[in-house]
Amino acid sequence: MPTPRFIRTLKPRLPSASISSHRVRAVRLAVIRSCGGRTFRCSAICSSLAYIVLLWALITLALIDFDTTLLPDSITLPLLWLGLLWHAWLHPEQLSSAVWGAAVGYLALWTVYQGFKLLTGKEGMGFGDFKLLAALGAWFGVAALLPIILLSSICGAVIGIALQLLKLTERGRPIPFGPFLAAAGILLLLIGPNTLVA
Repeated sequence: MPTPRFIRTLKPRLPSASISSHRVRAVRLAVIRSCGGRTFRCSAICSSLAYIVLLWALITLALIDFDTTLLPDSITLPLLWLGLLWHAWLHPEQLSSAVWGAAVGYLALWTVYQGFKLLTGKEGMGFGDFKLLAALGAWFGVAALLPIILLSSICGAVIGIALQLLKLTERGRPIPFGPFLAAAGILLLLIGPNTLVA
């Protein structure tokens, strides 16, 4: 049975149609990879800018607290919200840990404050310390709170004892805790949170 004319005319075109489909797939893959690369670069740039803001905020808070024994809400509270928003935008899978970090960070030092005040009748720290630890919890997550507290407590105890032995401060004079919290946060930021948390 002879082959119809329209089938004979279609046969030479079949390879070109196959080649065209491969080209379409290649273009689609190139577009997807290009968009993925741009998204990755945007995420890396935004993360770098956020870390720079965090670093400068912690340095500023440490200097202010060391000089005035105050941690201004105008820095601690925006820093806390910025950490939560940063996770919500770029790392939504870690947002739950950030929220718990902020809540547990605040309540941890608030509990210590209330216990110390109940036992001694004195205030051992200010409310700015609660907010600073809450901000660090929002940035690094709930798992980072224990390393931050341990590092800041050890550094505070060692430096406090050294200052008294060298008679660089009066005995009984309160030493602000904020600079040590900020220093622990800076250390965690520089070496990477997973280094201490893991």
